[in-house]
Amino acid sequence: MTGPESAPDASAPTVVGRGRLGRWRDQVVALGWLVVVWNLLWGDITWANVLGGLLVGGAVLVFYPLPAVTFGGRLRPGALLVFVGRFVVELVSASLHVARIAVQPGYRPRGAIIAVRLRVSTDLNLALTAEAVSLVPGTLILEVDRDSGTLYLHVLDTHGAADLDAARERTRAVERRIIRAVGSDAELRLVETHRSERGTSR
Repeated sequence: MTGPESAPDASAPTVVGRGRLGRWRDQVVALGWLVVVWNLLWGDITWANVLGGLLVGGAVLVFYPLPAVTFGGRLRPGALLVFVGRFVVELVSASLHVARIAVQPGYRPRGAIIAVRLRVSTDLNLALTAEAVSLVPGTLILEVDRDSGTLYLHVLDTHGAADLDAARERTRAVERRIIRAVGSDAELRLVETHRSERGTSR
């Protein structure tokens, strides 16, 4: 014997409304990241570049609509500032390192291809982590495996297994800072638990 059934139709409009709001929010988040990438590519944040990024990003979203990527996280301004600050530091440090290699007479740097499996394998996290890593000189994304959540990177100037492990940990540290900035609570617990198990401090 079963109890009285609840009326599912009563909540249907609310679910639809949330779906539309979620899609609009995803578009705004995508546009924001496109503007950030546009300014990073130009190497200078100006009002003209911000406006150009908005126009180009808007055109990309209209004429080349991205596949649906659900944003289930929330923005944490403090963690976002930490991410931007660390990204700028790593960008400057890597640029100086590559410049030193370029002007060092007779030096031939060794490169390597490594695979880094991310803890959060959503399309959004894969895209953001791959973009942030590839913008740093000396590291290039070769392939992204969506099924396993794995990034394949070419790393410049490696001398042994320790350098490869360090490159993997740098990539995971970038992912961790991204999740701290825009990830969901469940994703944040996942990366923090993994960090505690490995004993890392980034």
